[in-house]
Amino acid sequence: MTGTARTAARRSDAGASRNIRLTVEYEGTNYHGWQAQTGSGLVTIQETLEKALSSLTHEPVKVNGSSRTDAGVHALAYVCNVVTSSRIPPAAWAPAVNHLLPEDIRVLSSEEAAPDFHARFSAIGKIYSYRILNRRAPSALYRHRAWHVNLRLNMRDMRSAAEHLTGQHDFSAFRAAGCSASSPVRTLKPIILKKSADMIELRMEADSFLQYMVRNITGTLVEVGLGRFRPEEVKQMLVSRDRKTAGRTAPAHGLYLVRVLYSL
Repeated sequence: MTGTARTAARRSDAGASRNIRLTVEYEGTNYHGWQAQTGSGLVTIQETLEKALSSLTHEPVKVNGSSRTDAGVHALAYVCNVVTSSRIPPAAWAPAVNHLLPEDIRVLSSEEAAPDFHARFSAIGKIYSYRILNRRAPSALYRHRAWHVNLRLNMRDMRSAAEHLTGQHDFSAFRAAGCSASSPVRTLKPIILKKSADMIELRMEADSFLQYMVRNITGTLVEVGLGRFRPEEVKQMLVSRDRKTAGRTAPAHGLYLVRVLYSL
């Protein structure tokens, strides 16, 4: 390659766009959810991350998120992507941007993705975890990170009720009134319920989730555990497709996005 050709190649490379995939961990306590809400004055994860990335790259940055987590919800491995002309090496993005972020948001890893990768539209599923502190006394440590239920929960009844939700169903009875999804049909894998000391964890995996679906299912299963519903009534709720028949909405601060699933 001639010197002129090398110069032209470098110029072309400098102007080319790249797709950077970021995996982010955050505590949602101080944020009004993931999605930026321009002009509202509310601080969000997306807005905070975009400002830090713009400062790092010296260019306007739009971050594509994989999920619209609600205010107070946390994430262990939230995936997002950025299309950029910056030549910062892919692996260097994570440590560099972490210096510009508040301590409750951390980029765990950064890598170059295929040009057609999109954090939301490329996803084939998600895993969520919901944590319940089941003891009489409230907690100083978990007050923003688990739902405190001070009455003993019947785990056997909760597991029995959860079995009715496995598979492909119309989950209208467990969606938010303002949910904008075009279809209420989702495929939910068996819900895993486990207890360690005073902490109960519910883990749910589906192809995708409706708004408040995990929190509404959790709230309903807790009411089963308290004896307010019988396990078999959950099947009737599902068939009814009526949100009014199901249980309460569990608070946001017990919910964690665990993982976003992709085919590769």
